[in-house]
Amino acid sequence: MELNDFSLIWAALGIGVLGIIFVLLKMRQVLAFDAGNATMREIASAIQAGAAGFLRDEYRILAIFVAVVTVAMFLLMQWQSAASFLLGAVTSAGAGYLGMYVAVRANVRTAAASSRSLNAGLRVAFGSGSIMGMSVVSFSIVGLTLLYILFDGQIAYVTSFGFGASSIALFARVGGGIFTKAADVGADLVGKVEQGIPEDDPRNPAVIADNVGDNVGDVAGMGADLFESFSGSIIAATTLGLVAVNPETAVLPFIVAGLGIVAAFLGSLLVRTREDADQEALLATLSRAIYASSGLVALFAAGAIAALNNILGWDIAWRYWWVVVIGLVAGNLIGWFTEYYTSYTRRPTQGIAEAGSTTATLIIEGLAVGMNSAVLPVVTVAVAIVASLTVGGPEAGMFSVALAGVGMLSTLGITLATDAYGPVADNAGGIAEMSGLPGEVRDRTDALDSLGNTTAATGKGFAIGSAVLTALALMAAYVSETGITEWDLLSPVLLPGLLVGGMLPFFFAARTMTAVGRSAQSIVEEVRRQFREIPGIMEREQKPDYKACVAISTRSSLREMILPSLIAIAAPLVVGFVMGPEALAGLLMGAIVSGFLLAVMMANAGGAWDNAKKWIETGEYGGKGSDYHKAAVVGDTVGDPFKDTSGPSLNILIKLMTIVSLVFAGAMGSGLLNLG
Repeated sequence: MELNDFSLIWAALGIGVLGIIFVLLKMRQVLAFDAGNATMREIASAIQAGAAGFLRDEYRILAIFVAVVTVAMFLLMQWQSAASFLLGAVTSAGAGYLGMYVAVRANVRTAAASSRSLNAGLRVAFGSGSIMGMSVVSFSIVGLTLLYILFDGQIAYVTSFGFGASSIALFARVGGGIFTKAADVGADLVGKVEQGIPEDDPRNPAVIADNVGDNVGDVAGMGADLFESFSGSIIAATTLGLVAVNPETAVLPFIVAGLGIVAAFLGSLLVRTREDADQEALLATLSRAIYASSGLVALFAAGAIAALNNILGWDIAWRYWWVVVIGLVAGNLIGWFTEYYTSYTRRPTQGIAEAGSTTATLIIEGLAVGMNSAVLPVVTVAVAIVASLTVGGPEAGMFSVALAGVGMLSTLGITLATDAYGPVADNAGGIAEMSGLPGEVRDRTDALDSLGNTTAATGKGFAIGSAVLTALALMAAYVSETGITEWDLLSPVLLPGLLVGGMLPFFFAARTMTAVGRSAQSIVEEVRRQFREIPGIMEREQKPDYKACVAISTRSSLREMILPSLIAIAAPLVVGFVMGPEALAGLLMGAIVSGFLLAVMMANAGGAWDNAKKWIETGEYGGKGSDYHKAAVVGDTVGDPFKDTSGPSLNILIKLMTIVSLVFAGAMGSGLLNLG
């Protein structure tokens, strides 16, 4: 590598270190806010204890998995690959834990701040989310640049960092998703539907478990998820830059990602609102920050491209700048389409509420909205692929697609902040309800929570769209590594691989949905038992046993997460080593296509069902307690595992399978059956 390359990599490392400093300062600022009265602090303490207990038990299981894989890689591969895997796993888990640690302390502070004003509540909740967003991107860029420097640009070793990050992400997403949705479904079905008590009512035995789940699933799980997305996009682009283009190109993904950290920080300064803001105004506030960050990335990238002129040449450098812009535009379009289909100020979600005269028609309409919502994101990604390949030029090939993926994820620091703030606002509403704060406080936290449902759906759509570009780029790197040069779609190797790959996301989603159902049934039975056997709960004379529901959710989610997570790791290894690399390429193609469509449908249908319920709760169609509301609650419980367990886990599935394939590509040979 030339001196200029090293200088630019060190610059990216420096930006990552500054991002970590920002995280530490922001943590100090958020945790300095008032934590409310004694009752609020007691409730928050119970949520903190439950979340910490779950992650402690989950990380014990993951530690065994990480240790076994690290030793196996050390013995069968190079020590550098084993070290990269270990670092990727540790930093992924660390980013998720840090985000959750702050979130379970920011929730009570958001409730207290909302007692003063809507803007104060938004600033605290978003401040917590920005810690999650900036820690993810900063930890990732620091880990990757250090490995890249340490191994002198040998990206084959750095690839295992993505394997470690993806492994932790899938376990965290699936385990946290099962926990949060089992508790949520159990609390809603027994509390709201059977007993007729409000959401977050302290008489509901599952209410603390529900609030714990918001943090372990939607904060820790989402953080680990997007950590591996961000890392995977850089690894894919750098690998293709080194293999398919030229060594000098490898610095570009690091620089674009680093500049995105700076842009996200500046964009976050724009998040503020007025006291009388409605849903549209709140959404516009966050959208403005995201769009401003995207514009800054494009501006900063232009400066970086100009600086890279002496390495790449003007013509090639500016082609790559346009590729980055294509990724930025595609990411924002996917976010806008997702917001359109899931916000209750938009027609699709209002149409679901309108169909709530019966539960069946509401669920049918929600499924239709989810299916329709997949059309425009797929078209957007397809156009982005064609445009990036065209603009990047034939000599760049799939590197252009990978670089577009880096561009799409470059604003992750703020995009994830708008996502991670939602569970904090949701918890704040629960704390306000359980501690008996005035009604206007709950109104403010409900406004923030409803916005959080939309931004969370937008974040999932963003993650899924970027996952496709990253997975395609990783697959291209895999094809380059294995030397596959010809494709026969009707061959006895590729076609079976395509079919099996197309099936895997459905099998995976079925396993995770079933896991939520089984775990939720356990919660339902426990909540019913407590209402039946503990006298005085409904009269508020005696508190429910909250810890029992937390313990049930913890045990069941940790037990249920193992099989779906192992499927993603085992499937590509079995197909690759038994049937050969061409069959595995078919499997990856099939999984990417069907996984993309299924993930978008499930995530958006779930978000739309949730916000249809919120729309009715504003007073539409009879408001709370009406037949429309009861139908919407059932629809929301169906959508819960759609949007928070199965749907968002699918984007990790397709990326983990591609990164596993790339890591082990050199050891597969022609397969045991030698069908090629």
